[in-house]
Amino acid sequence: MPSESPLAEDPAAAREPLDEGLLSPVSVGHDGDVTDAAVLRALVSAEVALARAYARTGHAPRETVAQIDRALDWRGTEEGCVGHGLDVAGIAGAAVAGGNPVIPLVGALKAAVPEGSRLWVHRGATSQDILDTALMRVAASASARVASALRETERSLAGFAGAHRDTLTVARTLTQHAVPTTVGLRAAGWLGGVRRARRRLDAARAALPAQLAGAGGTLASFVEITGSPAAALELTAAFAAEAGLAVPDAPWHTHRWPVTELGDALVQAVDAVGKIAADVATLSRTEVGELAEGAGGGSSAMPQKQNPAASVLIRSAAIRAPQLGATLHVASALAVDERPDGAWHAEWPALRELLRTARGATAHAAALVAGLRVDDASVARNLATTRGLVLAERLSLVLGPLIGEQRVAEIVAAVARGDDLGDRVRRLPEAAALDIDGLLDAAGYTGAAASLTDHLLEEQS
Repeated sequence: MPSESPLAEDPAAAREPLDEGLLSPVSVGHDGDVTDAAVLRALVSAEVALARAYARTGHAPRETVAQIDRALDWRGTEEGCVGHGLDVAGIAGAAVAGGNPVIPLVGALKAAVPEGSRLWVHRGATSQDILDTALMRVAASASARVASALRETERSLAGFAGAHRDTLTVARTLTQHAVPTTVGLRAAGWLGGVRRARRRLDAARAALPAQLAGAGGTLASFVEITGSPAAALELTAAFAAEAGLAVPDAPWHTHRWPVTELGDALVQAVDAVGKIAADVATLSRTEVGELAEGAGGGSSAMPQKQNPAASVLIRSAAIRAPQLGATLHVASALAVDERPDGAWHAEWPALRELLRTARGATAHAAALVAGLRVDDASVARNLATTRGLVLAERLSLVLGPLIGEQRVAEIVAAVARGDDLGDRVRRLPEAAALDIDGLLDAAGYTGAAASLTDHLLEEQS
C-alpha cells in the first residue's frame, strides 16, 4: 500500500486556528483588533462606505444604498460566521486563486444584497482600494489602543519619577558603576522616550488615509461614473469620511508612506517600552535588586524565583518589532509599477503582526510601570559598593589642580585595593581647606538631575 504523501495535511489539523498566541504570549488578550475576523469586518465596512459615499454625493439612489447597508451590516450567529455573516475561512480559501481576499468577498457581498442594488457594490473600485482602506481602519483602531497604553504609561512614570526625584542611585556605563544619579532622572528619561513615541504615533494615526484610485491609480472609473475629475475627488473625500479616515492627497497604491510612517511610529513605541523593560530586567537581577515588578512570574522548576515576566514579554516584542518595520520598508521600496506584485502582499501580515506586537508590549508596559517598586536598601548598598569611587570623577576635577592627576590616580587605585577614601583625602595637606564631607557626599554630585527631572515632569503636565 503506498505511503501517504508527506505533503498531505491532517484534515483535523487544517481546521485548527493557526495562532492563538501560544508562542506569542506578549500579545495574548491584546490582539482582538487585528484578527482575521476583524480584518474581514473592516473589508465589508469599506465596501459599505463606498456605497454610502455614492449616495452622499448624489450618484446612487439613497434607498438602493440603504438596502446594501441593511443587507451587509448584520451579524451572523452560526459557528464560523462573524460580522456581516461571512465565513472567514471560506473567504480566505477562495482568496488563493486571485491572490487577495477582496475578489471572493465582492462575489459574496453581491450575492447577499438585492439584485437591483448589486450595481453599487464595489462600483468602480479595485481590490487594493478596499483592502488598503480596510487595513487602515484596522490600523487606526489598534494603534489607538497602543496610544492609550502609552498615555497610561506616561501617567504612571510621571508619578514614579516624582516620587523618586531625589532617590540616589548609581549610574552605570558599559555595565560598570560610573557616577551618582537618581532613580527619578532614570524614570524621567523613560518618560521622555514614551512621550515622544506616543506623539509620533498620534500624528501617524491621524494621517492614515483611505484609498480610492481605481484600477491604475488614475480614478478613471470614478470620473466615468461621476462625470468629472472634480466629482471623482469629491467622491474620494466622501468615501474617506464614511470610512473614518483621512482624505488622501493622491492615490498611494505604490507610494506606501502611510504604512511605513505608521510602522516606524509603532517600532519607536515598542523601542521606548523596550528600554524600560531592559532596565527593569537588569536592575531586578538578584545580585542587583534595585527594582521589582509589582507581580513577578514564577518558575516551573524553581519555586523561589520571581521572574520579571512583564519585562521579558516586552523585550521579546522589542526584539521582533524592528524586523517587522523593516519588512514594511522593503515592501514599499519594491512596490513597482502601479500595482505591487508581491510586495503589497508581503506588507499585510507584517503590518498586522507589528500592530499586534505593539499592542501587547505597550499594554504590558502600562501594567509594569504602574506596579514598579524600588528597594531603597539595595539601591543604597549598590551605591556604596565601590566605597566612594563613584565620586572619582569629582575628585579628579577638584583635587587634580591641587595635587596632580597622577596622585589622584594613586588614591583611586589605593581605594580600589581596600583603603578608605575619606582617610586618604583627609591626609592630603592640600585638601585642608576643603569641605571633605561635602566633597565625598554622593548627593552633592548629581549635577542637574533634579532640574532635568522637573523639566521632563513639567512637560508632561
